[in-house]
Amino acid sequence: MRYANIRAHLNLSKEGLMRRFLVAGNWKMHGSSEMTADLISGVARRAFDAASLSEKRALAYDILVCPPAPFLVQAVHDADAQYISVGAQNVSQYDSGAYTGEVSLAMLAEVGCEYVLIGHSERREIFGESDQVIAQKFAACVGFGSEVIPLLCIGETLSQRKSGDTEKVVAAQLDAVLNEVGIEGFAKAVIAYEPVWAIGTGETASPEQAQEVHAFIRNKLRGLDKPIAEKIQILYGGSVKPANAEELFAQEDIDGGLIGGASLKVDSFAGICEVAQRLSHDRV
Repeated sequence: MRYANIRAHLNLSKEGLMRRFLVAGNWKMHGSSEMTADLISGVARRAFDAASLSEKRALAYDILVCPPAPFLVQAVHDADAQYISVGAQNVSQYDSGAYTGEVSLAMLAEVGCEYVLIGHSERREIFGESDQVIAQKFAACVGFGSEVIPLLCIGETLSQRKSGDTEKVVAAQLDAVLNEVGIEGFAKAVIAYEPVWAIGTGETASPEQAQEVHAFIRNKLRGLDKPIAEKIQILYGGSVKPANAEELFAQEDIDGGLIGGASLKVDSFAGICEVAQRLSHDRV
């Protein structure tokens, strides 16, 4: 079954076991049919070559790739039986209708997508998606069931950080979604903290800076529902590379990464996956 590994992870989390790492690649508007095949096969090969004998049948962490929409069908086909999940980069908040250029959750589910990015900073900044629209898209995922898991992206700009408004901005972005779906809506979801000033710039929040915001997010959710807060994966995104992934992933509240540029090459993405594999043993 296409969703077996994801469902198993969700069930483990419900039992209160330690959160698994998730290494997610956002390809943005990059790619081709050839690149899709090469990346997925290359990452899968490297992941299983590096795995221990006991992990050969199932990795101890999760891998996700989010290619552009034209390559989703191929990606799902190529990732099948590789323990690699496929997600979309965007979705409509509407079920169907006269919305030219949009894609619905039912369409994503039909082709085998297991995740969808919601509220990436480029959707907010370039395409003008408001907190309200993002909350509606998240709510659509919740209403659709757990077949397509929303991966909510939140984070502050450089000016907001310099003004000391990081927590205020992150809280407001979370509150917009909480007001729409309640804390229960996060029972089957993922959050990615992406400081906008570190996306594609080569700048990275220090492990301590990232952990501080991740802890703030988890504590905010913990005040509403402790079990949900403890189980939800919170990823870090912002110029993650093999060289800095270990320091970041070693932080208590960082459960992996949403990777941009480094997800476009087998060596760099697989290198980050190998960090998740090594550190997974510390989370058992």
